[in-house]
Amino acid sequence: MKFPRTAKILRSQFDVVQLATVFFCAVMFWLMAPLLPVPGLRVSLEPPSAADLAGVGQPTVAMAIDGQGRLYFENQIVSERQLVNGLVVAVKSSREPLTLVIHADKSVGYGQLAYLALLAGQTNIGITNLLLATLPGPLAATNLP
Repeated sequence: MKFPRTAKILRSQFDVVQLATVFFCAVMFWLMAPLLPVPGLRVSLEPPSAADLAGVGQPTVAMAIDGQGRLYFENQIVSERQLVNGLVVAVKSSREPLTLVIHADKSVGYGQLAYLALLAGQTNIGITNLLLATLPGPLAATNLP
């Protein structure tokens, strides 16, 4: 096939209307696309920092209870009355609110722990924060050197 050498591919004037229409549709799509609903929920997670870990940043007072129900305060076996008196003295001598840390044997029931929490929260004592202390679990044999 022989093409004439004088052939012009675009014989008419260039019309910008079609280009503007396609450009306008593309811009509208790009502007409206973020407004379309996306399936699922948007969740922003923040990794925990050292301040968010369990523990307290204020003064603490510790007590313990063993499997037989014996109470320990300041490394001595005490009665319930002695425990209450010791907690009152500790609260009065502290400038900041105290947190009671209870070290309990694993055989101690929830009822005894709840009773100790209620005992510490009495109005004459006034301890409002409570933390149950636990020991870390045993190391696995694979973690040993």
